[in-house]
Amino acid sequence: MNAWVHLDTGHVPGGGKSLALMQRGTEFSIVVDTIELMNSTRGHSEEALASLACARLAGRPSPRLLIGGLGMGFTLRAALAALGPEARIVVAELVPAVAAWARGPLAGVFRGCLDDPRVTVCESDVNRLIQSAPAAWDAILLDVDNGPEGLMRRGNDRLYDSWGLKRAHWALTPGGVLGVWSGSPARKFKSRLQRHDFAVEEVRMPASGTSGPRHVVWIATRP
Repeated sequence: MNAWVHLDTGHVPGGGKSLALMQRGTEFSIVVDTIELMNSTRGHSEEALASLACARLAGRPSPRLLIGGLGMGFTLRAALAALGPEARIVVAELVPAVAAWARGPLAGVFRGCLDDPRVTVCESDVNRLIQSAPAAWDAILLDVDNGPEGLMRRGNDRLYDSWGLKRAHWALTPGGVLGVWSGSPARKFKSRLQRHDFAVEEVRMPASGTSGPRHVVWIATRP
């Protein structure tokens, strides 16, 4: 078995922990401390985040999606596959190194999806884009800081607390969808979504589709 090789370090703005990009053969991993956040061989649940949310947008001629967290592009590629040519997708990525990795060592993982004309990448905190205007998005998909119980940056907790859910509700069109990915269960998060007037489906699945740690996706619809 090949040893892991450290390729680069990405510093999180605002005093958060640093990310490390690792490679072993053709496999890539992004870790914080000793905890793996994502792996190029395990993206099933991140793809499900997009496919489950986009299925609820059927019939909308030109949906606007906001994706929080570029990661390794699994959510973005699945959204592009599910949506038509008139869709517009904005990806907010806080860590400049992650965006650089996508066009550098991870280019093979991204498979050219950043060159799709439907895609815009903003090096920004997704919170700022959520707060930019009311009813601006048909779907907001959050894959930020390992989910509601984060690891990297305390400021990310605002996405998932009561204040953040109120802002997400305000930023969605009627019938719009808030999709949230988590690397582990968060016992109180479903009820928190329901308290903020979302209809919620919770889906648990293995990271690779058949094996690996169990991840959680919440699909929350604004009535």
